[in-house]
Amino acid sequence: MTKKLFLILLTFISISISAQIERVEPAFWWVGMKNTQLQLLIHGSEICNRQVTFSYPGVKILKVNRVCSPNYLFVTLEIDPTIAKAGKFEVLLKQPKKANFSFQYELKNRRSGSAEREGFSSADVMYLLMPDRFANGNPKNDNIASLPDKVNRNIDYDRHGGDIKGIQDHLDYIKELGATTIWCTPVQENNYIKYSYHGYAISDLYKIDPRFGSNDEYKNFVAASHDKGLKVVMDMVSNHSGIDAWWMKDLPMEDWIHQWPTYTQSNHKAATIKDIHAADVDKKQMVDGWFDTTMPDMNQQNPYFWTYYIQNSIWWVEYTNLDGIRMDTYPYNDRDAMAKWAKAITDEYPHLNIMGETWLSSSQDIAFWQKDAVNSLNYNSQLPTVMDFMTERSLETCFNEHGKSWEDKGMNRLYNAIANDYLYANTNNLLIFAENHDTQRYNYLLNGDLAKFKMAMSFLMTTRGIPQIYYGSEIGMTGNKDKGDGDIRRDFPGGWAGDSINAFTAKGRTAAQNERFDYLSKLLNWRKNKPVIHTGQLTHYVPENDIYVYFRYNKKDNIMVIVNNNETDQTLKTARFAESLKDKTVGVDVMTGNKYDLSTALLVPKQTVLILELQ
Repeated sequence: MTKKLFLILLTFISISISAQIERVEPAFWWVGMKNTQLQLLIHGSEICNRQVTFSYPGVKILKVNRVCSPNYLFVTLEIDPTIAKAGKFEVLLKQPKKANFSFQYELKNRRSGSAEREGFSSADVMYLLMPDRFANGNPKNDNIASLPDKVNRNIDYDRHGGDIKGIQDHLDYIKELGATTIWCTPVQENNYIKYSYHGYAISDLYKIDPRFGSNDEYKNFVAASHDKGLKVVMDMVSNHSGIDAWWMKDLPMEDWIHQWPTYTQSNHKAATIKDIHAADVDKKQMVDGWFDTTMPDMNQQNPYFWTYYIQNSIWWVEYTNLDGIRMDTYPYNDRDAMAKWAKAITDEYPHLNIMGETWLSSSQDIAFWQKDAVNSLNYNSQLPTVMDFMTERSLETCFNEHGKSWEDKGMNRLYNAIANDYLYANTNNLLIFAENHDTQRYNYLLNGDLAKFKMAMSFLMTTRGIPQIYYGSEIGMTGNKDKGDGDIRRDFPGGWAGDSINAFTAKGRTAAQNERFDYLSKLLNWRKNKPVIHTGQLTHYVPENDIYVYFRYNKKDNIMVIVNNNETDQTLKTARFAESLKDKTVGVDVMTGNKYDLSTALLVPKQTVLILELQ
């Protein structure tokens, strides 16, 4: 055999061998992680009987697990943090009388301070956006040949072409508004024939959807956000995957997902999770039932899957330098598995914040899911932040009605929501909001009333918790959920070439849009530098005559907030608030600069919030 022929044959064998290993996940890892064990999922044709070997200082194989499918190996490594260094090594998969398979694996160095990163907090304001509906920065990735769902902006439920570059192109807009943290709905691949724009039916956990961009583009977007002083939260989904997830064609084992004799949907009865009297059959259907026909329910009790998922979450944090995680449909998951997940994340990153979607019917139900909550089940979710849907529910109606002090209407709805704070382990770690991508558009509920919008936003930005606003709320975007989710997820005006209005610039906005934007921007930028609002104490007073008064205070500052929901000016006597006013007799409104004499009474304009810095 000639040397040339040998090299050709060797090249052919290498190509054949590399084609046999279809996936290794995670594709790379890091030295110096607190958890020194790493589980590799290796997927390839008929690999289950192969011996796995390699030689690399500080890294050894603890165990190799073979599962039901012959096309998987789960290999657990031990990475000694005192010996292992960053580098690449060859992993060999051998089998007698067959050609060897191999792949190269890499261990990377962690970036400096990675473990001690600070997550989002009550000092932040979160800006929630849907990438497909925010801005189209790269029209070339609108349609991908291998993905069936194509762009059609004429249909609410089709893809519209927004992407990661579109978000990155408008970071200055988000910063100008005064938001400090960006939460994007899921950006990982959703390979389904339709309705894939929302992102919640993930088909590849390690891959950014190419219609949004690439893994590197997402990583660069996070870095660009940090350069602007903005944090980034990644939306994750552990309860279910997409029906076209790559593993659905070849499950590692039957219980990788929850399977039923016939299709069984979740009963959506979250109360069963903590109901001491609940029947097992009801609890099982809640947790193990499928969220939708297109969303297989993942089995978090399967140790291989759950280790795989925990590692995936950590991989995204470490790889892209995330500031936080938002976890979808939190109560639908196995509760003990979720506690293990949250603890694994916060063990690795003690200051990283995680919020869970806790769309439940009472403050008691929501509080159960927050870390360190007191309950007779002795359950600790380890989840730092929960979503305060009870305050959101109060905001839905409170400004459209009036009520006496004993009625649960008007401003009393806000008072009652805050009065339940005794249930929560940490009220600073409550995500508070008037709307999101699943609710009615708030400006639709207010019928476009600017005064009510200002009152609502002022309340959100001055009460306890972490405020979140939904993209476009700041310019009056509306939509009716009764027409379908597509109507509450409209395209941001100016995000597409040829849009008649470009709301990303003051010049491009209408006068009405600028009035909303300017008010909210001033409020948010004021809030940035007010620790008294971020972590100060709160004292509130039972609303009288539909006026809600509360104070935020610490050792340095005292802020008085007056919400007048009346359609007429009101005179507010201040003697009732003496315990909070103390010796302060003058209040300066942060929005107008006007001074108010607080010694006896003050005139509060109709449908107005006064945010007074006390002097």
